Amino acid sequence: KDGGYRTIVGGTTFDDYSDHPRKLVNLPRYGISSTAAGRYQFIIKTWDALAKKLKLKDFSPENQDRAAIELIRERGALADVKAGRFEVAVKKVASIWASMPGAGYGQREVAMADLKKVYQKAGGALA
Repeated sequence: KDGGYRTIVGGTTFDDYSDHPRKLVNLPRYGISSTAAGRYQFIIKTWDALAKKLKLKDFSPENQDRAAIELIRERGALADVKAGRFEVAVKKVASIWASMPGAGYGQREVAMADLKKVYQKAGGALA
């Protein structure tokens, strides 16, 4: 499929990669509204800051990947990822993504063991 690059929080999708879809979605189950979109569920504020910093011209899959890597780098976790220190890296970036183990947003969090399995299945190496 599209690898989640067209996903809007709540499960809908968008078709135009020219910019973040900028759609506010009400999530009554969690008592929140969110603008999260794309493979890494960037909210508008985060995307705009990263797009400016990295001079990203659109919301293409390539630019979503670049922005996610920059978030990981900003948290000092990129070296941990490269060295296979998976749990250390996850703990450093947990507060960025609500579904990460220990994120603490009150939303569904993926268990560390389950996240590790997905990471390894995708080709991620562990130390």
